[in-house]
Amino acid sequence: MEQCKRIALVEDHALISMGFTDLVASAPDIELVAAVTTVRDLPATPLDLVVLDLRLADGSAPADNVATVLATRTPVLIYTGAEDRTLIQSAARSGASGLVRKSAAPEELLEAIRVAAAGGAVFTTEWAAAIDAAADLVDAGLSEREMEVLAMYAAGETAQSVASELGISKATVADYVIRIRRKYFEAGRPAASRVDLYRRAMEDGLLG
Repeated sequence: MEQCKRIALVEDHALISMGFTDLVASAPDIELVAAVTTVRDLPATPLDLVVLDLRLADGSAPADNVATVLATRTPVLIYTGAEDRTLIQSAARSGASGLVRKSAAPEELLEAIRVAAAGGAVFTTEWAAAIDAAADLVDAGLSEREMEVLAMYAAGETAQSVASELGISKATVADYVIRIRRKYFEAGRPAASRVDLYRRAMEDGLLG
């Protein structure tokens, strides 16, 4: 049996927090470890995911909150009713794994939690559009072959399958990925994980 995913909620609206708690209680594969009102109140215990409200009453910036959680090596799923695309873009660039609306169907929310807690990216149409709308992304200067490798690798293909399709060695693919990560880092758009690479490929229009 798959291990139960341990998550925490950061939400300062009591009724929403109560509804979230009841919903997660109905999912045997997800355990809500804590429901708190600020990021600083999160428990110092290993978690698989933090579900984070985009706007909190303490006035904290979404990007700062995401960065604080990511510093603990815990992925973040944005949970919001906010319409402010600038805030959504800020959260996306800071490394959040995706976004789900508070108006989403219960099963959609649970599925998003499962995907993000497993290390995946939750790229809804709205999330991708918000990222795509950012006009000031720094060009990483990838070569055509690097973009080709990134598009395939970020889409979920293994290094071996990329190598086979492009007629190069697996080691060469690994070298390309290292160079791609370095170029994004130098452009101020870090891509340390595979989810980050997926995000960068989406930002640069390399994935449909």
